[in-house]
Amino acid sequence: MTDEEKAGSLQRNPRDEAIGWWIRGKDRPLSPEDQTEFETWLARDPANKAAFDDISDMCEHFMGMRPRPAPLSSHAMRRLWLGGVVAFAATSLAFFMYFDEISVFLRSDYETGTGETKRLTLADGSHVELNAKSAIAVHYRDGQRRLTLLQGEALFEVTPDAARPFVVEAAGGTVTALGTAFDVALATNTAHVTVTEHRVAVASGGRNVTVEEGQQTAYGDDSAPELPSPANPDRVTAWRRGKLIFENTPLGEVIEALGRYHNGQVYFINSDLRERRVTAVFGTDDPVQAIGEIETSLGLHATYLTRYLIFLHH
Repeated sequence: MTDEEKAGSLQRNPRDEAIGWWIRGKDRPLSPEDQTEFETWLARDPANKAAFDDISDMCEHFMGMRPRPAPLSSHAMRRLWLGGVVAFAATSLAFFMYFDEISVFLRSDYETGTGETKRLTLADGSHVELNAKSAIAVHYRDGQRRLTLLQGEALFEVTPDAARPFVVEAAGGTVTALGTAFDVALATNTAHVTVTEHRVAVASGGRNVTVEEGQQTAYGDDSAPELPSPANPDRVTAWRRGKLIFENTPLGEVIEALGRYHNGQVYFINSDLRERRVTAVFGTDDPVQAIGEIETSLGLHATYLTRYLIFLHH
Protein backbone atom coordinates (compact mmCIF):
# COMPACT_ATOMS: atom_id res chain seq x y z
CA MET A 1 0.00 0.00 0.00
CA THR A 2 1.40 3.43 -0.98
CA ASP A 3 1.72 6.32 1.47
CA GLU A 4 -1.18 8.02 -0.30
CA GLU A 5 -3.36 4.92 0.07
CA LYS A 6 -2.42 4.63 3.74
CA ALA A 7 -3.36 8.26 4.32
CA GLY A 8 -6.69 7.73 2.55
CA SER A 9 -7.34 4.63 4.65
CA LEU A 10 -6.69 6.53 7.87
CA GLN A 11 -8.98 9.40 6.82
CA ARG A 12 -11.92 7.33 5.57
CA ASN A 13 -14.90 7.10 7.88
CA PRO A 14 -17.25 4.14 7.25
CA ARG A 15 -20.13 6.01 8.92
CA ASP A 16 -19.77 9.06 6.64
CA GLU A 17 -19.53 6.78 3.61
CA ALA A 18 -22.57 4.80 4.77
CA ILE A 19 -24.56 8.02 5.11
CA GLY A 20 -23.53 8.94 1.57
CA TRP A 21 -24.72 5.63 0.15
CA TRP A 22 -27.97 5.88 2.09
CA ILE A 23 -28.63 9.30 0.58
CA ARG A 24 -27.77 8.07 -2.92
CA GLY A 25 -30.53 5.48 -2.64
CA LYS A 26 -33.04 7.91 -1.17
CA ASP A 27 -34.63 9.20 -4.41
CA ARG A 28 -34.30 6.42 -6.99
CA PRO A 29 -32.57 3.06 -7.56
CA LEU A 30 -28.84 3.01 -8.23
CA SER A 31 -27.61 2.65 -11.78
CA PRO A 32 -26.00 -0.74 -12.58
CA GLU A 33 -22.57 0.89 -12.32
CA ASP A 34 -23.36 2.50 -8.97
CA GLN A 35 -24.89 -0.73 -7.70
CA THR A 36 -21.66 -2.57 -8.52
CA GLU A 37 -19.64 0.15 -6.77
CA PHE A 38 -21.93 -0.04 -3.73
CA GLU A 39 -21.63 -3.82 -3.47
CA THR A 40 -17.85 -3.56 -3.83
CA TRP A 41 -17.77 -1.00 -1.02
CA LEU A 42 -19.87 -3.26 1.22
CA ALA A 43 -17.60 -6.25 0.60
CA ARG A 44 -14.37 -4.30 1.05
CA ASP A 45 -14.57 -4.04 4.83
CA PRO A 46 -16.96 -5.54 7.43
CA ALA A 47 -17.03 -2.10 9.07
CA ASN A 48 -18.69 -0.71 5.94
CA LYS A 49 -21.61 -3.13 6.12
CA ALA A 50 -21.95 -2.64 9.89
CA ALA A 51 -22.05 1.15 9.47
CA PHE A 52 -24.61 0.97 6.64
CA ASP A 53 -26.81 -1.44 8.64
CA ASP A 54 -26.68 0.88 11.68
CA ILE A 55 -27.69 3.93 9.64
CA SER A 56 -30.44 2.02 7.81
CA ASP A 57 -31.87 0.52 11.02
CA MET A 58 -31.93 3.93 12.65
CA CYS A 59 -33.76 5.45 9.67
CA GLU A 60 -36.27 2.60 9.59
CA HIS A 61 -36.98 3.20 13.24
CA PHE A 62 -37.73 6.91 12.83
CA MET A 63 -38.88 7.26 9.23
CA GLY A 64 -40.56 3.94 8.55
CA MET A 65 -38.58 3.42 5.37
CA ARG A 66 -35.33 1.89 4.23
CA PRO A 67 -34.19 3.32 0.85
CA ARG A 68 -32.37 1.36 -1.78
CA PRO A 69 -28.75 2.22 -2.38
CA ALA A 70 -29.58 6.44 -5.91
CA PRO A 71 -27.20 11.16 -7.05
CA LEU A 72 -24.04 11.42 -4.97
CA SER A 73 -24.28 14.31 -2.51
CA SER A 74 -21.49 16.48 -1.24
CA HIS A 75 -19.87 15.99 2.16
CA ALA A 76 -21.74 19.06 3.37
CA MET A 77 -25.05 17.53 2.23
CA ARG A 78 -24.26 14.32 4.09
CA ARG A 79 -23.62 16.28 7.24
CA LEU A 80 -26.80 18.28 6.71
CA TRP A 81 -28.82 15.10 6.21
CA LEU A 82 -27.43 13.49 9.35
CA GLY A 83 -28.15 16.68 11.27
CA GLY A 84 -31.73 16.55 9.95
CA VAL A 85 -32.19 12.96 11.12
CA VAL A 86 -30.83 13.80 14.57
CA ALA A 87 -33.02 16.91 14.76
CA PHE A 88 -36.08 14.93 13.65
CA ALA A 89 -35.44 12.24 16.25
CA ALA A 90 -34.66 14.70 19.01
CA THR A 91 -37.67 16.93 18.27
CA SER A 92 -40.15 14.04 18.05
CA LEU A 93 -38.89 12.38 21.20
CA ALA A 94 -38.45 15.61 23.15
CA PHE A 95 -42.12 16.53 22.65
CA PHE A 96 -43.28 13.47 24.57
CA MET A 97 -40.39 13.43 27.02
CA TYR A 98 -40.59 17.08 28.05
CA PHE A 99 -44.38 17.19 28.15
CA ASP A 100 -44.19 14.70 31.03
CA GLU A 101 -41.25 16.58 32.59
CA ILE A 102 -43.17 19.86 32.56
CA SER A 103 -46.27 18.19 33.98
CA VAL A 104 -44.26 16.71 36.84
CA PHE A 105 -42.52 20.03 37.50
CA LEU A 106 -45.82 21.90 37.75
CA ARG A 107 -47.24 19.39 40.24
CA SER A 108 -44.14 18.95 42.41
CA ASP A 109 -42.96 20.74 45.53
CA TYR A 110 -39.43 19.32 45.37
CA GLU A 111 -37.52 17.84 42.47
CA THR A 112 -34.00 16.92 41.37
CA GLY A 113 -32.34 17.18 37.98
CA THR A 114 -30.23 14.73 36.03
CA GLY A 115 -27.44 13.37 38.23
CA GLU A 116 -28.61 15.43 41.22
CA THR A 117 -29.63 14.05 44.62
CA LYS A 118 -31.14 16.08 47.42
CA ARG A 119 -31.91 15.62 51.13
CA LEU A 120 -34.95 17.46 52.49
CA THR A 121 -36.28 18.15 55.97
CA LEU A 122 -40.09 18.37 56.07
CA ALA A 123 -42.19 20.49 58.43
CA ASP A 124 -42.63 17.62 60.92
CA GLY A 125 -38.91 16.82 61.04
CA SER A 126 -39.16 13.83 58.69
CA HIS A 127 -36.47 13.53 56.03
CA VAL A 128 -36.73 12.70 52.34
CA GLU A 129 -33.72 11.87 50.19
CA LEU A 130 -34.45 12.24 46.48
CA ASN A 131 -32.59 10.22 43.87
CA ALA A 132 -31.71 11.90 40.56
CA LYS A 133 -34.59 13.00 38.27
CA SER A 134 -37.13 12.52 41.04
CA ALA A 135 -40.02 14.62 42.29
CA ILE A 136 -42.50 14.68 45.16
CA ALA A 137 -45.57 16.68 46.10
CA VAL A 138 -46.28 17.32 49.80
CA HIS A 139 -49.84 17.46 51.18
CA TYR A 140 -49.57 18.07 54.92
CA ARG A 141 -52.84 18.87 56.71
CA ASP A 142 -54.29 18.50 60.17
CA GLY A 143 -54.63 14.81 60.89
CA GLN A 144 -52.53 13.53 58.00
CA ARG A 145 -49.11 13.70 56.39
CA ARG A 146 -49.49 12.73 52.76
CA LEU A 147 -46.95 12.86 49.93
CA THR A 148 -46.96 11.79 46.28
CA LEU A 149 -43.92 10.35 44.54
CA LEU A 150 -44.42 11.74 41.05
CA GLN A 151 -41.24 10.47 39.47
CA GLY A 152 -38.05 8.60 40.26
CA GLU A 153 -37.08 7.34 43.71
CA ALA A 154 -37.01 8.56 47.28
CA LEU A 155 -35.95 7.32 50.70
CA PHE A 156 -38.29 8.40 53.51
CA GLU A 157 -37.13 8.68 57.15
CA VAL A 158 -40.26 9.32 59.17
CA THR A 159 -40.67 11.16 62.46
CA PRO A 160 -43.25 9.19 64.50
CA ASP A 161 -46.62 10.86 65.06
CA ALA A 162 -49.48 8.47 65.87
CA ALA A 163 -52.05 11.23 65.39
CA ARG A 164 -50.95 11.90 61.80
CA PRO A 165 -50.15 8.87 59.65
CA PHE A 166 -47.35 9.29 57.10
CA VAL A 167 -48.57 8.09 53.68
CA VAL A 168 -46.77 8.05 50.33
CA GLU A 169 -48.86 7.73 47.18
CA ALA A 170 -47.17 6.15 44.15
CA ALA A 171 -48.35 4.32 41.01
CA GLY A 172 -51.98 4.27 42.14
CA GLY A 173 -51.25 2.72 45.55
CA THR A 174 -50.20 3.89 49.02
CA VAL A 175 -47.36 3.13 51.40
CA THR A 176 -48.11 3.92 55.06
CA ALA A 177 -45.24 4.13 57.56
CA LEU A 178 -45.56 1.84 60.55
CA GLY A 179 -42.01 2.65 61.65
CA THR A 180 -39.07 4.68 60.48
CA ALA A 181 -37.57 4.33 56.99
CA PHE A 182 -38.42 2.95 53.56
CA ASP A 183 -37.50 3.43 49.90
CA VAL A 184 -40.01 3.81 47.04
CA ALA A 185 -38.86 3.67 43.40
CA LEU A 186 -40.93 4.05 40.24
CA ALA A 187 -39.77 2.00 37.24
CA THR A 188 -41.69 0.98 34.11
CA ASN A 189 -45.07 1.91 35.68
CA THR A 190 -44.34 -0.16 38.77
CA ALA A 191 -43.68 0.96 42.35
CA HIS A 192 -40.95 -0.94 44.21
CA VAL A 193 -41.07 -0.62 47.99
CA THR A 194 -38.14 -1.64 50.23
CA VAL A 195 -38.20 -1.29 54.03
CA THR A 196 -34.92 -0.29 55.65
CA GLU A 197 -36.26 0.10 59.22
CA HIS A 198 -39.36 -1.25 61.01
CA ARG A 199 -42.34 -1.84 58.65
CA VAL A 200 -44.88 -0.33 56.26
CA ALA A 201 -48.40 -1.12 55.06
CA VAL A 202 -48.79 -1.23 51.28
CA ALA A 203 -52.24 -0.95 49.68
CA SER A 204 -53.03 -1.35 45.98
CA GLY A 205 -55.67 -3.01 43.83
CA GLY A 206 -57.93 -3.64 46.84
CA ARG A 207 -55.31 -5.61 48.77
CA ASN A 208 -53.07 -4.74 51.74
CA VAL A 209 -49.76 -6.29 52.76
CA THR A 210 -47.39 -5.51 55.61
CA VAL A 211 -43.73 -5.33 54.62
CA GLU A 212 -41.18 -5.83 57.36
CA GLU A 213 -37.64 -4.49 57.71
CA GLY A 214 -35.37 -6.11 55.12
CA GLN A 215 -38.27 -7.00 52.83
CA GLN A 216 -39.63 -5.59 49.58
CA THR A 217 -42.76 -5.65 47.44
CA ALA A 218 -43.91 -4.21 44.13
CA TYR A 219 -47.21 -3.27 42.51
CA GLY A 220 -48.53 -1.55 39.39
CA ASP A 221 -51.61 0.55 38.69
CA ASP A 222 -54.71 -1.23 40.03
CA SER A 223 -52.74 -4.41 40.77
CA ALA A 224 -52.31 -6.03 44.16
CA PRO A 225 -48.88 -5.81 45.77
CA GLU A 226 -46.66 -8.86 45.53
CA LEU A 227 -46.11 -10.95 48.62
CA PRO A 228 -43.17 -9.52 50.59
CA SER A 229 -39.80 -11.09 49.79
CA PRO A 230 -36.28 -10.70 51.23
CA ALA A 231 -34.39 -7.59 50.11
CA ASN A 232 -30.94 -6.09 50.54
CA PRO A 233 -31.56 -2.47 51.61
CA ASP A 234 -27.89 -1.56 51.16
CA ARG A 235 -28.07 -2.67 47.53
CA VAL A 236 -31.38 -0.90 46.89
CA THR A 237 -30.14 2.40 48.37
CA ALA A 238 -26.61 2.21 46.91
CA TRP A 239 -27.48 5.29 44.82
CA ARG A 240 -26.96 7.31 47.99
CA ARG A 241 -23.29 6.25 47.80
CA GLY A 242 -22.88 6.89 44.10
CA LYS A 243 -23.42 3.27 43.01
CA LEU A 244 -26.14 1.41 41.13
CA ILE A 245 -26.29 -2.31 41.90
CA PHE A 246 -28.37 -4.65 39.75
CA GLU A 247 -29.02 -8.33 40.30
CA ASN A 248 -30.83 -10.22 37.52
CA THR A 249 -32.61 -6.98 36.60
CA PRO A 250 -34.35 -6.46 33.23
CA LEU A 251 -32.22 -4.30 30.93
CA GLY A 252 -35.14 -1.90 30.43
CA GLU A 253 -35.13 -1.09 34.16
CA VAL A 254 -31.33 -0.79 34.19
CA ILE A 255 -31.38 1.75 31.35
CA GLU A 256 -34.19 3.64 33.08
CA ALA A 257 -32.12 3.84 36.29
CA LEU A 258 -29.00 4.95 34.40
CA GLY A 259 -31.13 7.53 32.62
CA ARG A 260 -31.48 9.46 35.86
CA TYR A 261 -27.77 10.25 35.56
CA HIS A 262 -27.49 10.65 31.78
CA ASN A 263 -28.07 13.94 29.98
CA GLY A 264 -29.47 12.24 26.92
CA GLN A 265 -31.65 9.37 25.78
CA VAL A 266 -31.13 5.66 25.16
CA TYR A 267 -33.60 3.82 22.93
CA PHE A 268 -34.14 0.17 22.06
CA ILE A 269 -34.42 -0.57 18.35
CA ASN A 270 -35.25 -4.20 19.29
CA SER A 271 -37.85 -4.15 22.07
CA ASP A 272 -37.04 -7.71 23.18
CA LEU A 273 -33.71 -6.43 24.52
CA ARG A 274 -35.58 -4.81 27.41
CA GLU A 275 -36.03 -8.24 28.98
CA ARG A 276 -32.35 -9.23 28.89
CA ARG A 277 -31.08 -9.69 32.44
CA VAL A 278 -28.26 -7.69 33.99
CA THR A 279 -26.17 -8.32 37.11
CA ALA A 280 -23.61 -5.58 37.62
CA VAL A 281 -22.37 -2.64 39.69
CA PHE A 282 -22.04 0.76 38.00
CA GLY A 283 -20.92 4.16 39.20
CA THR A 284 -23.41 6.99 38.81
CA ASP A 285 -20.67 9.34 37.56
CA ASP A 286 -20.37 7.88 34.03
CA PRO A 287 -23.59 6.29 32.71
CA VAL A 288 -22.26 6.23 29.12
CA GLN A 289 -19.38 4.02 30.25
CA ALA A 290 -21.93 1.76 31.95
CA ILE A 291 -23.84 1.47 28.68
CA GLY A 292 -20.60 0.49 26.95
CA GLU A 293 -20.02 -2.23 29.54
CA ILE A 294 -23.57 -3.52 29.03
CA GLU A 295 -23.00 -3.54 25.27
CA THR A 296 -19.89 -5.70 25.70
CA SER A 297 -21.14 -8.07 28.40
CA LEU A 298 -24.49 -8.81 26.68
CA GLY A 299 -23.08 -8.93 23.15
CA LEU A 300 -25.24 -6.01 22.00
CA HIS A 301 -24.53 -3.17 19.61
CA ALA A 302 -24.85 0.53 20.38
CA THR A 303 -25.12 3.28 17.78
CA TYR A 304 -23.97 6.61 19.23
CA LEU A 305 -25.26 9.80 17.63
CA THR A 306 -23.12 11.71 20.14
CA ARG A 307 -23.19 10.79 23.85
CA TYR A 308 -26.72 12.18 24.07
CA LEU A 309 -28.60 9.93 21.66
CA ILE A 310 -27.83 6.21 21.83
CA PHE A 311 -29.60 3.26 20.17
CA LEU A 312 -29.25 -0.29 21.47
CA HIS A 313 -29.88 -3.15 19.04
CA HIS A 314 -28.88 -6.70 18.11
